[in-house]
Amino acid sequence: MAVLRRTARAYGAMMAMVPKLFMAYQIWVWMQFIVQIISLVILVSFWSAVYAGESSLSGLTLAQTLNYIILAQIFAPSTDTNMVFELGYMVRSGQIGMRLIQPLDLQLALYVQKVSEIALAFVFNLPLALIGWLLFRYHVPADPLVWLAFLVSLLIGNALLFCFDWILACASFYSTEVWGMGMLRYGVALFFSGALVPLAMMPGWLRTISTILPFSQALYTPVSLLSGITPLSGMPRIWLAQLAALVALGALSRFTFSRAVRQVTVQGG
Repeated sequence: MAVLRRTARAYGAMMAMVPKLFMAYQIWVWMQFIVQIISLVILVSFWSAVYAGESSLSGLTLAQTLNYIILAQIFAPSTDTNMVFELGYMVRSGQIGMRLIQPLDLQLALYVQKVSEIALAFVFNLPLALIGWLLFRYHVPADPLVWLAFLVSLLIGNALLFCFDWILACASFYSTEVWGMGMLRYGVALFFSGALVPLAMMPGWLRTISTILPFSQALYTPVSLLSGITPLSGMPRIWLAQLAALVALGALSRFTFSRAVRQVTVQGG
């Protein structure tokens, strides 16, 4: 029990550090908020123009699409688990050695850190949610079961995406430059997560690819439930699929890291 308490305190201390680091760059917080408002207005205007003269597209009305797009922008931080940059910087700077000898599991420690960052981003997105509601009057469900199902799917989907990103990040042990891979991952995630286009509107083959990739599990799957696109009755099947993918990717991420850590290329200290 003493070991568990010490471990819990260590991870708790890591979580407590996240808000302090985030607020250290207040100008970035305000700039990010302004950019989010502008992006939201642009997306709503774009989809309103797309629906000009059309009552529905791919079975979705304009109101349904706008409702989904606004909610997707609010919960978009769920896909921000890009570990390529972070692990790559540790390897390149030589910090990876110190992190590996610490009495904490590196993968679990960075997962706790990412979850804390995402939770904090959701808190900072509350003004965006309020402004979006005042400007566009989007709807959210009143049924608490829908919110509970949404939260479960969001947590599983985010953990699944983190394991996938961890596997990609292991490439940093074999390369001295991972910036290109990180930017590619960001662009792919932006499209295939459903942040810009509801997956229901994609052609069948593209929707299949989007479903196979883990990005949609962290955003489209939970938000489609919250916006009414996916019925609550379909969630048990979705949860089982998400859990199966999480177990597989979790095991693969552990195996990949155990192999990759044996080869370290360091440019810094």
